[in-house]
Amino acid sequence: METPIHFYQTGTFTVGNRLLEPEARSNQASMERANSLNSGHRACQGCGEALGARYAIDAAMRAVQGRLAVTNATGCLEVFSTPYPETSWQLPWFHSLFGNTAAVATGMAAGFRMRAKKAGKDPVRVVAMGGDGGTTDIGFGCLSGMFERNDDVLYICFDNEAYMNTGVQRSSATPPAARTATTQIAGDEPGNPWGQGKNVPLIAMAHGIPYVATATVADLRDLERKVEKAMSVRGARYIHIFVPCPLGWGAASGQTIHLARLAAETGIFPVFEAEFGEVTGVRHIRRKEPVEAYLKLQKRFAHLFGKRGNPEVIARIQRMADHNIRKFGLLADEPEQIIPVPEQAEERSHQI
Repeated sequence: METPIHFYQTGTFTVGNRLLEPEARSNQASMERANSLNSGHRACQGCGEALGARYAIDAAMRAVQGRLAVTNATGCLEVFSTPYPETSWQLPWFHSLFGNTAAVATGMAAGFRMRAKKAGKDPVRVVAMGGDGGTTDIGFGCLSGMFERNDDVLYICFDNEAYMNTGVQRSSATPPAARTATTQIAGDEPGNPWGQGKNVPLIAMAHGIPYVATATVADLRDLERKVEKAMSVRGARYIHIFVPCPLGWGAASGQTIHLARLAAETGIFPVFEAEFGEVTGVRHIRRKEPVEAYLKLQKRFAHLFGKRGNPEVIARIQRMADHNIRKFGLLADEPEQIIPVPEQAEERSHQI
């Protein structure tokens, strides 16, 4: 007889397979798994993006019974998975330019829709993928256009908070005070300047699209659930996945999942989902952690600690995390404060 196991009984946020109900157990070697991103790719050890992409695309494949095609922006994911003439992708995969992935996905979806109409079948579904550079910066215009037209595409951003493939340069997703190749430790505000950047999940919500969500590689079940839910919806959808980069962040390769978990537990990265511009659910923080626990594990924030540290900046980052907690109601006893867009946005779901 199986006995339910709770997190507090194990003293950790991870639970071994043998302690879970059979249907809840993870199985890496299942014949039912698509293994869309197969072994043999050239990702760095501990790469959060490789893990996030594998689980996200496999979840999408399950949701549509394998009738899926993807387009991938230039970036780490494209480079380490498809060094010519090899590929680790086991499904129809298209390499787009750095900045036009959303537009290419729109064209693919339109083409599949016309072919399906002639054949009297359901169309092949489309997923677009890109890093934060190709999403929040170079491809931002095409992405906004995809949202505005409500094209039937799921766009997934794998956010490692910089242009990692080209030498760790700053992107508009790079956090304040972080050191990169283009935001050095110099001047009055060492590291990345404050007051810059974009919050693309909130921008996506402002478009009133059917579904927006954030996720991390620290909770793969939550990630899979959100991808499967997104694939059950028609229209434009956006999922922003937090994927730590050991190389670019100066972190130990074995700390990837721990860093992703701390990002959520500190409030640095709020995990939520929204429909038609209104937040419909949040991942509540189980055990609130100080931002210092998260920052100390990364060399890109090393200048904030030690004899020449900057406790004022750490306190400022803590206030930023606390603001996220209040804004999204990440603690169970704090209701979220986001103001939803008008309900008329729901009409958009019927335009596809």
